[in-house]
Amino acid sequence: MWTAENWKDYELLDASDGERLERWGRYILIRPDPQVIWHGGRKAAEWKKADGVYRRSKSGGGEWTVHRMPQEWNISYGNLRFLLKPMGFKHTGLFPEQAVNWDWFSEIIGDAVRSGRSVKVLNLFAYTGGATVAAAAAGAAVCHVDAAKGMVAQAKQNAALSGLAEAPIRYIVDDCQKFVEREIRRGNKYDGIIMDPPSYGRGPTGEVWKIEDSVDGLIRLSASLLSDSPLFFLINSFTTGLSPLTMKYILDRYVTDRCGGVSEAAEIALPVKSTHGLLPCGASARWYAK
Repeated sequence: MWTAENWKDYELLDASDGERLERWGRYILIRPDPQVIWHGGRKAAEWKKADGVYRRSKSGGGEWTVHRMPQEWNISYGNLRFLLKPMGFKHTGLFPEQAVNWDWFSEIIGDAVRSGRSVKVLNLFAYTGGATVAAAAAGAAVCHVDAAKGMVAQAKQNAALSGLAEAPIRYIVDDCQKFVEREIRRGNKYDGIIMDPPSYGRGPTGEVWKIEDSVDGLIRLSASLLSDSPLFFLINSFTTGLSPLTMKYILDRYVTDRCGGVSEAAEIALPVKSTHGLLPCGASARWYAK
């Protein structure tokens, strides 16, 4: 289990009855979470003090039913700074559990840069750029790819908030697999690859993505973009039932067998303040050079 436990501006205060109780900076939010299947465990007083509450609709979707939080605000993780925007599908624009992966690859990048090496990183399904900002802050040149124009725009805002407006970040609005195929034809190479694919999605021109059907092929293609001396490969998944060992197996086939190095996989989690337990938040598989 890999746990994101270095936050100061974010806390998972409690979790029960299908919902998370979270502090995002100054504001308390309640959001649904399918992993929270236990009942009757609401211990924190903040359940009654929420500034924002997202409720699902029986007919599908949902909405924020309490709006005492602003439309947007900022929080920090170390020297990184992020814009939060509560969205129509319960999200805030940031996945705090990913900080455990940011810390991992930032150390790898930082060590390489301090040794005098230049580092290029490809971030696929890059969303609002949490990983992009972390990698750039560690000293990498980053190619940020996502199919949603609005998410890419927010990633640029996050980079600017973190003092990285002039950092070597290339922003691409595109279907990730098509972009990878073009990069192969161009002969471009990367020292690190990050991907955080959705369970299901559509590209900008209607391309359908379903992780169980598509992730093996995308990892295979992406592995061919690794440089002659690659540093790392990270894949994360929120798909319930997709084992971290499944992703590790795929990484081993296309990366470890070719490059050597070490692979590992685990669930990622957030600590729950009220119970000192851990809430699972997906899984990651990592490869790194020895």
